[in-house]
Order: sequence, then structure tokens, then C-alpha cells
Amino acid sequence: MTNNHGDIIRRALEEDIGDGDVTTLCTIPPDAVLHGKFIAKSVGIIAGLEAAKLTFSLVDERLEFISHVSDGDQVGVKQVFAEVRGPGQAILTGERVALNFLQRMSGIATLTRQFADAVKGTSAVILDTRKTAPGLRVFDKWAVRLGGGQNHRFGLFDMVLIKDNHIAALGGISATVACVRAKDSRKRAIEVEVKNLAELQEALALGVDRIMLDNMNSEQMREAVRVTSGRVPLEASGNVSLENVADIAATGVNYISVGMLTHSAKAMDISLLL
Repeated sequence: MTNNHGDIIRRALEEDIGDGDVTTLCTIPPDAVLHGKFIAKSVGIIAGLEAAKLTFSLVDERLEFISHVSDGDQVGVKQVFAEVRGPGQAILTGERVALNFLQRMSGIATLTRQFADAVKGTSAVILDTRKTAPGLRVFDKWAVRLGGGQNHRFGLFDMVLIKDNHIAALGGISATVACVRAKDSRKRAIEVEVKNLAELQEALALGVDRIMLDNMNSEQMREAVRVTSGRVPLEASGNVSLENVADIAATGVNYISVGMLTHSAKAMDISLLL
């Protein structure tokens, strides 16, 4: 866990607690010691245990968080996968924030694992996107890794991704790549989005680092793989689902980026019972 993780969790606690958990303060004696169990209510991949642990420690360092599994492990229905013990007021005050991180991250990890399993036996790697919850990107992308996927660029700053709007603004792929190469003093890796095989040929001639095949069908992607012949990694993007991801992987692309991993993953159903 980094300071960035801790800062996000602190803000989440401040948002939830405000000037005090009035219900808990009115109902739970200050000296009450309680014991809670985290129970999975569906099959899935657990992610966010470290986030939950830090959440409780920030509420009250006397709280003891015990994990019975590791982040990235699969759990079954009704499985007790973690426990928390200590001052009862602190447990109830931190409960929702801890569960929010666990449920969201586990949902993302579970969906990612389904995609990763669907492309097993191929050379394709499942990637996330920047379609994350504002302020939670570090946790969303962490959950993807725990589910068996890999991270694409973290933000706008760590890699160049030339998309259709950039190309339209400068009048073509070649002009846009040349502009980036002239102005980016850090010489970051360049990926170019292409919509058809003609644009692919243009991007290949420029020697970029990766090419994104945007909304191409399987036949077009297979031809793109043949034409490229391993010279540049290819990434499939657009309208990827669990129903079609195996077919996309079978075309021979190197990467498949999936926005729904983080923008549409269903939160895993988890309860904390005292």
C-alpha cells in the first residue's frame, strides 16, 4: 500500500463519517468489543483485503483484521474469508467503507478472471482502460491485476495513445505521429488507433510501438495480424464481451482491452456479520 492508497481511503472515511457516526455512538457502548465475519454471498475472486485492513486501522489502530484467503483467491458462497475484532464502535464505523472497497474490487477482479479464463490457450492478454471510477483508478487497476489482467496506461501522462480525434485534428496519422515525436521530450511509447487496413499500413510504416485495432471484425483482425507479421504488437478494442472475446483472441492479436472490466463490473455481494 502506498501513501496514495491511504489518502484515498482517508477521504472515503471522511466522506462517510463526517463529524461522527451518530447511530453507532448512540447505540454501541464505548467499551464494547465485537467480532465480525466477512462472508461471500456469491462465488468470486476476492480483491481489496489490504484496502479493508487499512480502512479499519485508520478508524482505530486497535482493530485486528484477519484474512483467511489472499487477494486474488477464489471464494465460494457462504465462505468466511476474513474477520475483524476489536472496539465495536470502530468496526461499525468503518464497515461500509471497507465493504465498498472489497465489493467493488472483488467485482472487478471476478469479471477480469472470467475474461482471462476465456482467452486461455491463446497469446492474448486482457487489458483494462481508463474507464475507471473517478478518484479510484489505483484501486480499480489493482483489482484488474488481481483478477489476472494487465494494466494499460495509468493515465494520459505515461504513454502516447493517438486516437481518431487527434488524427482528425492534425489531418492524418503520419502528421500526428511526427508532431508527437517532435514535441515529446521524454520519447514515450506511441500507440496509434486505426480503423481499417489502410490506416494499419500507414501506422506500420511509421514504426510505432503498438497499434490499436478499433472496432474491427474478426476477419479484419486476422488480416491485420497477417499483414503485421509480428512487427508491432496489436491491441483489439471496442465492443468486447465475454461472448466474443475468445473469437477475438483466436485472431492472433496480442492484447484485448476491455472497458467493462472497470466501468460495468457488478459489485460482489459480501456481508459483514457480527
